[in-house]
Amino acid sequence: MSNDGVNNGRRRFLVAATSVVGAAGVVGVAVPFVGSWFPSARAKAAGAPVRVNISKLEAGQQIVAEWRGQPVFVSRRTPEALTILEENTGVLADPQSEASDQPEYVDSVTRSIKPEILIVMGICTHLGCSPLFIPEVASADMGSDWKGGYFCPCHSSRYDMSGRVHRGQPAPLNLPVPPHSYETDDIIVIGLDEETA
Repeated sequence: MSNDGVNNGRRRFLVAATSVVGAAGVVGVAVPFVGSWFPSARAKAAGAPVRVNISKLEAGQQIVAEWRGQPVFVSRRTPEALTILEENTGVLADPQSEASDQPEYVDSVTRSIKPEILIVMGICTHLGCSPLFIPEVASADMGSDWKGGYFCPCHSSRYDMSGRVHRGQPAPLNLPVPPHSYETDDIIVIGLDEETA
């Protein structure tokens, strides 16, 4: 059998072109498929769990995540801040968090699963402003009696390093603690209860 009429250059071009079009088709199908593994913006706003990596969060620092369209404060407390939590109860409106919006599996004083990690909604319980994180004790801006915590710039409500509101503030309640769990030591899942994780 003779290949006299065959144009090998054209054959190679057609094979290459078909391969490129086929590969583009595979990528075109794979991208939406892989994208469907991650929650959409609509699902996140509706409350889909959100994973937060805290591996680079150092003591005395805070990061802000978003869950249900609201800020969530995730901070790593220092040993000194944890000691102050026990000493600070005299100035708090609800030191045992009895009236607080928080899961049953968090400690009533540290308001967390792991004492050093605090996770609270970043919305003041007065009128919904976002409090500032001021962890420094006796901060120049806050005065010598300041033991570290959160300060709402809208109406001056003060919270301690567990998000517990001081007595006599416009804010009526402690900052809410959202449902959360630990997927690993460094990955927190906000929106998924510890009991169901």
